[in-house]
Amino acid sequence: MNLAGIFAYCDLLAVGVFAASGALAAAEKRLDILGFVLFGTITGVGGGTLRDLLLQLPVFWISDVRYLWVCITVSALTWYIAPMLSARRKVLLWADAMGLALFSVLGCAKALQYDAPWVVAIVMGVMSASFGGLIRDTLLGRESVLLGAEIYVTAALLGAGSYVALVSSDVLSPSNALLIAMFLAFVLRAGAIHAGWRLPSYRRLGDES
Repeated sequence: MNLAGIFAYCDLLAVGVFAASGALAAAEKRLDILGFVLFGTITGVGGGTLRDLLLQLPVFWISDVRYLWVCITVSALTWYIAPMLSARRKVLLWADAMGLALFSVLGCAKALQYDAPWVVAIVMGVMSASFGGLIRDTLLGRESVLLGAEIYVTAALLGAGSYVALVSSDVLSPSNALLIAMFLAFVLRAGAIHAGWRLPSYRRLGDES
C-alpha cells in the first residue's frame, strides 16, 4: 500500500475511533441514538475541521462524505453496544487515546503536505488531536480530558514532533515514519492512562509541597 492509501485508511480509522469516543461520552449522559450520532460526528470531525479551516483547505468531510458515514455508522453501533460494556469510561479513554495518536500525526502530515512550516505542522497535529474531544466535553458538561493531571497534550506533541523529525531525517520512508510516530504517541498516552504518568504541575512560590 502506498503512502496515500495508508494516509486515507488511517484518516478514516481516526475519525471512526474518535466518533466512538464521542458516542461513549453520550452514553454517560443517557442520550438517544440521535444524540449519539451528533456527538460522535462532532468528535470525529471536529479536530480535522479546525485544521482544514486554518490551513484554508476544503473541509475534508464536505469533499468526501465517507467520513460522515463512518461517524454515523460507528455512533449508531455504539448505541447498541454501549449497554453491554461494563467499563465504558475505560473504553472511552482508550478510544480517545487511539484517536489522539492517529490524529496528532495525520494532522501534522497533512499540514506538511501543503507546505506549512514544521512548527505550524506540529501545532496543527496537536490541535487536530485535541479539538474534537474538547468540543465533546464542553457541550456535554464533562471535565475536559485536557484538564486531567495525566499526560495528554504532550502525547499529541510527541506524535507530531516525532513525525516531523523522522521525515526530516530521511532515515525512514514517510509511511514508516507515520506508523512509528503514531505508536510513540499512543504508548505515551497509554502510560498516562495505565500508570498515571504526568508532568510536574504548576506550583506558586510558597505553596506547600
